[in-house]
Amino acid sequence: MATSLVASRLMVRQAACSLDRGDASAPTLAAMAKLHATDACFRIVDQALQLHGGYGYLKDYPVQQYFRDIRVHQILEGEDRLPSLLLSSCQMTSALCNPCFVSVYLVNLQSV
Repeated sequence: MATSLVASRLMVRQAACSLDRGDASAPTLAAMAKLHATDACFRIVDQALQLHGGYGYLKDYPVQQYFRDIRVHQILEGEDRLPSLLLSSCQMTSALCNPCFVSVYLVNLQSV
């Protein structure tokens, strides 16, 4: 759990530094950091909830609040999730970064 948490923090900090420098890759890094951090935090909180057992759902323990909070962040991602995956794939393959492909993808996404 600690490794995933530290990795998420590093990704968010790298995206923030990139944004501060005004790098062109800042939006891509921010989208990837948000996607990774949200998913990693959900797994971490889910594991913590499992460790607490039935007590994890009681208001006496803060893990129940963490679980609700991270679930809200996953729900709020909504349509950001697919473009985030597209932006992430742009780092690996330049063919997907073609502006025509991206605009057609986004138009198709809106029609769903």
